[in-house]
Amino acid sequence: MVGYHLLLLYRILRRPHTTAIGYENHNKLAWVQRMAQATAPEETAMALSVISDNISASTTLASLCIALGSLIGAWVSSGSAPEAAFTSTAAVKFTALLLCFLASFTCFIQSAGHYVHASFLMSALQGGPDAPPASHAQRAVIRGGNFWALGLRALYFATALLMWVFGPVAMLVCSVLTVAVLCLLDTSSMPLHHHQYLPRSTPRSRAARERSQSLGALFEPACYPN
Repeated sequence: MVGYHLLLLYRILRRPHTTAIGYENHNKLAWVQRMAQATAPEETAMALSVISDNISASTTLASLCIALGSLIGAWVSSGSAPEAAFTSTAAVKFTALLLCFLASFTCFIQSAGHYVHASFLMSALQGGPDAPPASHAQRAVIRGGNFWALGLRALYFATALLMWVFGPVAMLVCSVLTVAVLCLLDTSSMPLHHHQYLPRSTPRSRAARERSQSLGALFEPACYPN
């Protein structure tokens, strides 16, 4: 699993278009750019609602991770665990499991923090000439999504370590199955779409925006010949 994630990190840095994370980040950048050009209050409210849902998901998983870590720590320290749990090998198992849960908790908390910062920036994008640039909100949204992905990866490692408690064979089977599933989920064959938007002040951009709203789309790229 460590080798697979190192390979995935290399692909994200060098060939992001071949990974699902790179594909999602590309669309998130376009989404923030589209929301930065929104003038209707309901569009801004929709953007804040989307970010609020991500904050709720991050805080829920963070609470779950810290609860599971606390449960394991209390079970080991209470003395009710079997004697096999206090051997050196078992101590390594439980310590590694606790570290994974703590790492996942930290990543989800950081994800929620970046999304909260993004909500502040998204609500201030229409503040006139003193408004922050859209790139600041894009950076916050991307970082929130990246910490979310890291938190999930830590949970995947925690699942394999939990199987280690039942023996090395169970951990090996779990690791192989996890890597096989992640190879399918992390690979993206969809070509990156080149989103293009016209300035809000032009008549054609207003017509495109009205057409997009009539279709009920969140955002629709507008491409016109030169």
